[in-house]
Amino acid sequence: MTLDVFADDAIAAMVAASRVPGPPVSVADLRRGGRERAALRPPGPAMPVEDRTVGAVDVRVYHQGADVIVFAHGGGFVLGDLHTHDAFARRLAQATGRTVVAVDYRRAPEHPFPAAVDDVLTVLDRQSAARVAVAGDSAGGFLAVQAALARRDRVDAQLLICPLIDLTLPATQPSVAQKGTGYTLDVAELREWIGWWAPGGVPNPLTADLTGMPPALVAVAEHDPLRDGGSLYAQRLAASGVPVVHRAAAGHVHNFAQSVHVSTACAETDARWLRDATRLLSRVGRDTTGGASADWWPASRQDV
Repeated sequence: MTLDVFADDAIAAMVAASRVPGPPVSVADLRRGGRERAALRPPGPAMPVEDRTVGAVDVRVYHQGADVIVFAHGGGFVLGDLHTHDAFARRLAQATGRTVVAVDYRRAPEHPFPAAVDDVLTVLDRQSAARVAVAGDSAGGFLAVQAALARRDRVDAQLLICPLIDLTLPATQPSVAQKGTGYTLDVAELREWIGWWAPGGVPNPLTADLTGMPPALVAVAEHDPLRDGGSLYAQRLAASGVPVVHRAAAGHVHNFAQSVHVSTACAETDARWLRDATRLLSRVGRDTTGGASADWWPASRQDV
């Protein structure tokens, strides 16, 4: 049996802590705990920030450049909010020079599909900037992809961190079978949350027509049950002629960007992802032909 190798001791400690069983916790308590932990993290870069409403959807706007990134936070469609991902949104805005509009979308179980997708699209449709990208981590990555699918002629890039792509989470995927329990993200719990959010099913990006989708940055983690779904999405994009940068973070667990304050390895990987995002956006910013037909980027590039 091969022993797991983690990128640093802090990640190993997170895995060990996730394997200690605890008492059942309500959704309200989980949400409260997420906000409390977020309040203890170091703040992100200082910049002008504004909370406002766009088309009846609450957003937080991190003002930087004229171009925009519409960002959907992770949390299994149940957890996460503007506070839990504030530091990351600030880093994204500072690194890319784009204004980030973080969407406080409606969550399950109170608001099942398509509420969250509708909220992201509402915010996206009301952006007046010439260039608008979508970004998301985990479940937010799924929402970003759905927005790109629906508005592929409007969105100029997809920026994804450990995205949830295949909501069926099939046990035939090695990452689901091998990493679904004991690696900080529990597949059984995530399946329950997905059942609350999408009891009737949702369009699957792995079977959708990806022709003409915007260029993408797709980062996955070795010890993440969502790894194979994200990698398959990157491969399908490339096969459809979409420029893709596909990163696989060795020794990492799910969603490294939320652990930069405790793990040097996570901080380094987050910084690399931000550099990749900045470079990708600078390339689409110079492109004049549009879409996946541009020849400024290899069809697919992967680093493991």
